Amino acid sequence: MTVTRHGRPLLPALEAWSLFLSAKATDRTPALLGTGGRIVFAAVLAGYFWRSALTKIDGFGLSSGAYVQIFPRAMEAAGYDPGRLSPWADLVVAAGTAAEIVLPLMLILGAFTRLAALGMIGFVIVMSLTDIVGHGVDGATIGALFDRQPDASIVDQRLLWTWLFAGLAVTGGGPLSLDRIIFRERL
Repeated sequence: MTVTRHGRPLLPALEAWSLFLSAKATDRTPALLGTGGRIVFAAVLAGYFWRSALTKIDGFGLSSGAYVQIFPRAMEAAGYDPGRLSPWADLVVAAGTAAEIVLPLMLILGAFTRLAALGMIGFVIVMSLTDIVGHGVDGATIGALFDRQPDASIVDQRLLWTWLFAGLAVTGGGPLSLDRIIFRERL
């Protein structure tokens, strides 16, 4: 169904919005969850990831702090000289920094939302393991499920983040997304 005004088709986003409003409540649920999830991510978490990425960039290259954040024990062993690490470390740090910028942008725009959400789940898992194993955070910071302490930085917070990303991986970006235009999904 193409929505028109005065015989001319409306923009794809407006067409998607019209389809969204005309659907039954149960038909709208995935669209509402996708759009809502992206808005919540943009409002709550995107800035966190972008600020973190900016700490890893020094001018037009990677900062030594990026290597310390991602490979803390290896950097300590190398005397905090990134040049003494393997090329593999360079690749991992560059890819991680790029992912921290690109994946949140993809989620906000709703571009390849499912893939970006899966990438963010992987990113959160690697980030959590780096904090636990590499930085050796204490048990209070790690936290535990069902401990009646909902503020642990790793288990509690990152489980909620992962749940948000899993929802986006299942539902997609919703009607107001680039996915809607790219894949011509009918929502």
